[in-house]
Amino acid sequence: MDAYAPTADATAPLLPLAADARTNLVGLSREELIAAMATIGAPKFRANQLWQWIYNKGATEFEAMTSLSKTFRAELSERFVVQRPETTRDLASIDGTRKWLLKFPDGQEVETVHIPEEDRGTLCVSSQVGCTLTCKFCHTGTQKLVRNLSAAEIVGQVMHARDRLDEWNAGETDRKLTNIVMMGMGEPLYNYDNVSKALRIVMDNEGISLSKRRITLSTAGVVPMIARCGEDLGVNLAISLHAVTDELRDVIVPINKKYPIAQLLDACRTYPGSSNARRITFEYVMLKDVNDSPAEARELVRLLAGIPAKVNLIPFNAWPGAPFDVSTDAAIKVFADIVNAAGYSSPVRRPRGADILAACGQLKSDSIKLRKSELLKREAEAAAAAD
Repeated sequence: MDAYAPTADATAPLLPLAADARTNLVGLSREELIAAMATIGAPKFRANQLWQWIYNKGATEFEAMTSLSKTFRAELSERFVVQRPETTRDLASIDGTRKWLLKFPDGQEVETVHIPEEDRGTLCVSSQVGCTLTCKFCHTGTQKLVRNLSAAEIVGQVMHARDRLDEWNAGETDRKLTNIVMMGMGEPLYNYDNVSKALRIVMDNEGISLSKRRITLSTAGVVPMIARCGEDLGVNLAISLHAVTDELRDVIVPINKKYPIAQLLDACRTYPGSSNARRITFEYVMLKDVNDSPAEARELVRLLAGIPAKVNLIPFNAWPGAPFDVSTDAAIKVFADIVNAAGYSSPVRRPRGADILAACGQLKSDSIKLRKSELLKREAEAAAAAD
């Protein structure tokens, strides 16, 4: 049997099967876990025990689940696995940022980044292999969409990070992973069902137990899904805005052609739960001589009127072949001063992990190129051996 059971749509959700056809329990909802246990005649309380072992204690082997009988553990091992993504590459930045290239059973890969700060540790999580959007300043946007990630693959990134950070036994005050941002590869709202399912697992108070106030979902502007996200999940919302006119945003954030700025901001004004205490974040990458003028700063202030908002100004993070340059420090300061003076917090997000291409807009799985290079190397070695 293949590692995944595909649906008719190649980008649709995939069933969480392990490489050897046993069912992966990671990514199952509580109801699905109860149903899975029912297939082997196990009562509901066994599913609750498994939930805590998997998501609260981080167990990866049934043998470690000592509150379960040996007979039951053996039966579980025959039918199920608790599977994390495989680490293909583990890079550490000079600033402490970690970037992991993670591989799934079908060979596809994504990048996940952990950013340590004084008062928090933020994990940037991917939702798709590649991206369905083509934002001009984003490296991920140069990689075509391959498929959506399943809920197992999304929550698996969080569990992998907790493994690597030795988080499972950490107390509340010792956690290195305190926040999650759905800002990695892909557009989360174009894979909403799987993202929603994964985040519900992450927020469950008997498991990983991260508060919705510590989770932020970033979207380039899938307007019809914004209200549903707020109603279903209640997580923080971030908007990849990056321009103040439809003319420019159509070019650098092409989804704007479908959902222009006015529609996007109307959806923000009615986002469930937003308030001065829970402001919507507007991300604005600073592109030299493109979107960084004082006039554009003033127009941004006008557009945000009536929205509980803050603005993250992001100096453009270059990548090989990038078509833009970063704004000057002076231009960024003038822009920030104008927005601040209007009453909107506008911190400048300094790059983290740029030396390992882990900064905002730099994520891209280069695994296809690497596999091709490895194949060519092996062919050359084989040819040499044949001589």
